[in-house]
Amino acid sequence: MFGRKFHGSALVYGLIIMTAVAIVLTSILVFITSQTKYALQIHSREQAFQIAESGIDFYRWYLAHQVEGRTAQQVATFWTSGSPYGVGIPYEMEYTDGGVGIGKYKLTVTPPEDGSTSITVKSEGWTYRHSTDIRTLTVRLRRPSWSENAVLANDNMRFGAGTEVFGKIISNKGIRFDGLAHNVVSSAVATYDDPDHGGGNEFGVHTHVAPVDPLPPATVPARTDVFEAGRSFPVASIDFNGVLGDLSFMKSEAQAGRGTYFDNSGVGRQITLLTDGTFDVCTANTYSAYTGYYDGMHTNAILNYQGIVSGGSAPYNGAACVTIACCTSATCAWVQSNNHNKGKCVSKSNYPIVNNGVIFVEDNVWLSGQINTKRISVVAADLANGPAPSVYIPNSVTYTNYNGDDIIGIIGQKNIEIPRNSSNILRIDGALLAQQGRIGREYYNGIVKSTITIYGAMATNLRYGFAYTNGTGYTTRNLYYDNNLLYHPPPYFPTGTQYQMDLWEEK
Repeated sequence: MFGRKFHGSALVYGLIIMTAVAIVLTSILVFITSQTKYALQIHSREQAFQIAESGIDFYRWYLAHQVEGRTAQQVATFWTSGSPYGVGIPYEMEYTDGGVGIGKYKLTVTPPEDGSTSITVKSEGWTYRHSTDIRTLTVRLRRPSWSENAVLANDNMRFGAGTEVFGKIISNKGIRFDGLAHNVVSSAVATYDDPDHGGGNEFGVHTHVAPVDPLPPATVPARTDVFEAGRSFPVASIDFNGVLGDLSFMKSEAQAGRGTYFDNSGVGRQITLLTDGTFDVCTANTYSAYTGYYDGMHTNAILNYQGIVSGGSAPYNGAACVTIACCTSATCAWVQSNNHNKGKCVSKSNYPIVNNGVIFVEDNVWLSGQINTKRISVVAADLANGPAPSVYIPNSVTYTNYNGDDIIGIIGQKNIEIPRNSSNILRIDGALLAQQGRIGREYYNGIVKSTITIYGAMATNLRYGFAYTNGTGYTTRNLYYDNNLLYHPPPYFPTGTQYQMDLWEEK
């Protein structure tokens, strides 16, 4: 009995081993297959991502060839009637690798709102192998606005000791900066001869804060105690003459109902912005024009206003009249010499503020007031070859909200001027642009004011200033950059010519 041999046991053991090996091999094959499939999916997803990125690159190339270097009006026409790719109907294009199509991208484009330059491009990419595995990229492109700089200038500039600036500063000429800059200070020149003193050429951006910068061609010191974010020179210059095209576009937009247009009647308009979403307008008949340095008699203030007789007897209603008091129902001066009432000289008109629009005056503007949840640009420009007008700001121009809901652009074809009898404490909220002249205040001998605050941005063709070395002007000058202007420039404000990407995300 004990001598019997179990010949079948080896077969059983063999089957068990073979089964185990088969299970292991099957598991290995399943693992290899799944890993291969996973790797192919990962590769396909990466390809889909690259295809989506190619869609973004294509659209940037497309914009460069369609609108780069064009005027603001030409760009606006392209977006409204140029049938741009991806607007209204998604645009699809095949992506090839070595001449072989491997997938597609689809572009969906949101065009700019009125008065804005920002667009949104959504690019969806996929491969033919895994057509349901879609990668989606969204980018925002914009033409950088002039309002992105705390100060932009076309002249030699000097920022004295005690000046603290939080936004970017750039000039087409040289900059002497002796304060504290929290952002980059840039100049379009490598070296220049500072007109404020003698000596040799200095760096395009330099400081006299001890130790004074060495002269070129020495190495430019870092000086982070003055330039916290550094200094850059030379950089590309800004074309102030090109603003004329933007002004022409603003005029046409105002005349087309995307704002309010006023002709060159009288010597300009007094505009008072109101928090109820409207503004009052009076036509200035004459004003005390400043004639030159040391002119203490002429104040740049309005002397009288044009009006219309109202409320009198029928023969006189509607007749033209002149009144000293603006925006009231003052009695006409020529009526006062009579013994009976012929009516009141009413000079005020009221208009709604067109949101994201422009108030365009073909003459001077005297501006003051406050807005509430409005975005508006106010322009003084004569494009019919008359003298370049200015914007005068005798009283504060302010926001109600400081979260980007309120934005004001103030553009003077010549100057943005603070008159002689301006408020002792003056605040201006908004982006200011003087296209041919400068932002500042004339020299009124012996007239000393307390504080001026600019909350926004300044672009000036000539050197700006609100005070003089003998103390005349504003004693305290506060310049604050409004960060909301970076992504919410005033409507139709001048921009650069190239689209730049400022937002990228995958969804």
